[in-house]
Amino acid sequence: MTNPRLRRSLLAYLVLNLLAEAPMHPYQMKRLIHTRGKDLVVAVNPASLYHAIAQLERARLIEPVETSRDGRRPERTVYRATGAGLAELRGWMAELLTETPLELPRAVAALAHLMVMEPAEALAHLERRARALEAEIAAGDALLASIPHPLPRVFLIDGEYARALRQAELDWVSAVVDDLASGRLTWDREELMRMSESGRVAAAGDGPAP
Repeated sequence: MTNPRLRRSLLAYLVLNLLAEAPMHPYQMKRLIHTRGKDLVVAVNPASLYHAIAQLERARLIEPVETSRDGRRPERTVYRATGAGLAELRGWMAELLTETPLELPRAVAALAHLMVMEPAEALAHLERRARALEAEIAAGDALLASIPHPLPRVFLIDGEYARALRQAELDWVSAVVDDLASGRLTWDREELMRMSESGRVAAAGDGPAP
């Protein structure tokens, strides 16, 4: 059951996972997040990390173990997952792995009304999207290649999944770009607008008599 005191976020989920492995302080968490490439999946900065930690502590899913100071450095508090935190994590993970909520990319909203644009305009925007996807894939591959010691696949499988999704989207966008460039996919915007107007008029005429 979801903890009512926790506002779920991917960063809170990531922190809870790290503390399920072992107790650690925020600096260790941030270092591991970067080493494993998790900052490609969720944005992490000191403020957001401490906010997620505070949320989890208020919900009693994690707790401080000890606080220490190394020389003049600020105090570091080591946290660990509580029993309730481990139970929450297992339920949370099960939901994320099995549920398929209707969460479509925002681009779907644009594709649903693509006829508002001229084909050449749509082509230019989709070409830009393809280049952006290529850059994202290349950046992720470069990060993985920069890891000095290969990690077990289980630590990287989320990045593997994210890359597969990006690659699948890139393949589809590239195919649509080719169809637009060759003329296999085209439309007459004004004609489609007239068809849409006729459909609205017909639908209005089918209503009940006053």
